[in-house]
Amino acid sequence: MKKLLLIAAVAVFGLSNMNAQETKFGVKAGADFASVKVKVSGFSVSTSETGFYVGGFAEVGVSDTFTFQPELLYISVSTGTLNFDQISIPLMAKFGVSEKIDVLAGPALGFLLDSADGQKSFNYGIEAGAAYNITEELFVEARYNIGLANLIENAPSGVSTKISGLFVGLGYRF
Repeated sequence: MKKLLLIAAVAVFGLSNMNAQETKFGVKAGADFASVKVKVSGFSVSTSETGFYVGGFAEVGVSDTFTFQPELLYISVSTGTLNFDQISIPLMAKFGVSEKIDVLAGPALGFLLDSADGQKSFNYGIEAGAAYNITEELFVEARYNIGLANLIENAPSGVSTKISGLFVGLGYRF
């Protein structure tokens, strides 16, 4: 798993060197309102907790209104009944709707750092959201991640555990 994580990180930030004139880097942090949904034969239970995320990103300009935005985030939710740390690699397509508003969507890969026995450590999902540019450097964002991976190893039919989350935070472009 460490090799896969290293390869993904090199790929994410290596792609940013494709066009250095149109590439910006930045950092971001915020709150993660996570939920775990456990489903057993049509019956489901959800647990929600609050955590945080912090990380970096690259904005690779493709056109005036389209940007590829790979990210590398550390996500931690460690309160109450839900405890997990995850390295997340969202690969976002960013569309400039106006000078101040961007819409983002794309896949996200995740690596659970403290998966238990019988639990998968690889997570994936789809993220979508929006960002508001306060200045050219400073922005606020809100995104939702829909977890698609069943995190139970060898799960029988009708049994699943999935992690989703709402992210609200602040970012800074260098």
